[in-house]
Amino acid sequence: MAQRAWLQRALRCVALPMVLSLGLAACSSWQAPQYEALLSSPPAGLPEHAEQRDTPFFAQTDLQCGPAALATALGQVGIAAEPAALSPQLFVPERGGTLQLEMLVAARRQGAVSTRLPASLSALLQEVAAGHTPVVLLNLGLGIYPMWHYAVVVGYDLPLREVYLRSGQTRRLAMPLFTFEHTWQRSGHWAFTALSPGQWPSVADEAQVVDAAVAFERVQGAARAVPVYRSALARHPGQLTLQLGWGNALFAAGEPAAAASAFEEAARLHDSAAAWNNLASVRSSLGLHRAAHEAAVRAVRRAEAAEPAWRQTALATLAEVDAAAGTVTDNARAPTP
Repeated sequence: MAQRAWLQRALRCVALPMVLSLGLAACSSWQAPQYEALLSSPPAGLPEHAEQRDTPFFAQTDLQCGPAALATALGQVGIAAEPAALSPQLFVPERGGTLQLEMLVAARRQGAVSTRLPASLSALLQEVAAGHTPVVLLNLGLGIYPMWHYAVVVGYDLPLREVYLRSGQTRRLAMPLFTFEHTWQRSGHWAFTALSPGQWPSVADEAQVVDAAVAFERVQGAARAVPVYRSALARHPGQLTLQLGWGNALFAAGEPAAAASAFEEAARLHDSAAAWNNLASVRSSLGLHRAAHEAAVRAVRRAEAAEPAWRQTALATLAEVDAAAGTVTDNARAPTP
């Protein structure tokens, strides 16, 4: 009877993600291998229960589980947002719900860093234990009649085998952990966190951090991405994409000397044409014309040797830095080593 009650409440919210609406009808198995593995061998250090009781709650209106879930996750990190204000960014009338991509982008528009999580039940619970509240996508219907629903995971209890959600009209929905995995696996275990810049999911891997940092910069602009790249590099020192993003963010924020240092380190670590190219541009802006020319030549040589996609850009930068120095000569094309 309890299971029927939560199912009826949840079915008022239906989201039909474009990517996930195909190919899931075949998923009819009630096996829950992650659930079984988690209970038999939980991750080291995972507490038996955790719950973020102060997580805000927004009761959803019809078909508005996406805005309600996102407002909940944002509110947990101190970013005020109302579902009604988020709905125009999220709700797709012809699909009767919210696509996953819109959830990620809308979080970034609000100033949060949205990061996909590993497709793992144990990782999800570790994230809750770390004090975060992931948004998950569930399918509460049948394989032939999917009922997509966004909810926010705020807690769990392993001895009771329950997970606790902000969901639908219910502030604290206790769902059997087995049932949760079954409904969650139909979405490919899709989940993300929306955190303040400088914070990261404890379980996110390098690729997920890089993707989230770059996506945040695209939405918010390079200058506002400074704390994002700084914190990402603290987790993954020297990672090339992050190092380049860090340099671009510093330059956009009016710190060219720090940007030059970031690009110089990336060039030293990776011998990257992009790093040499950007270093040349920043050095030129600082009036370091000889050093800018040297970096531009290194960019051209690296591009010709191993990164041909950068060749034209590097040649153009070499010409620009030499023009800025007033030394345009036939070195506008650096010799191949």
